[in-house]
Amino acid sequence: MIALQTKVVATKNQISTDMSDETVILNLQNGVYYGLDPVGTYIWKLIQEPTDVETVRDAVLNEYDVEPDRCELDIMNLLQELIEQGLVEVQG
Repeated sequence: MIALQTKVVATKNQISTDMSDETVILNLQNGVYYGLDPVGTYIWKLIQEPTDVETVRDAVLNEYDVEPDRCELDIMNLLQELIEQGLVEVQG
């Protein structure tokens, strides 16, 4: 389970490319492609270096007009899914 203080980073077992305002990610471990919408792309760019979830949340709140609770829940869900797919790792 991730928390606001959890540091996350995109893994090295993937390659990604920006396509306009979306991102396509290829998981090099399983050969599966994943797509991110514009907000997901913004988050993906933020976690190319180890970043805590709170910093990601604050950046998204500053960039987009979204309710804080909804923003936090959506970010947690996205990051958890990316972790489960092996595209993001938690750093101690």
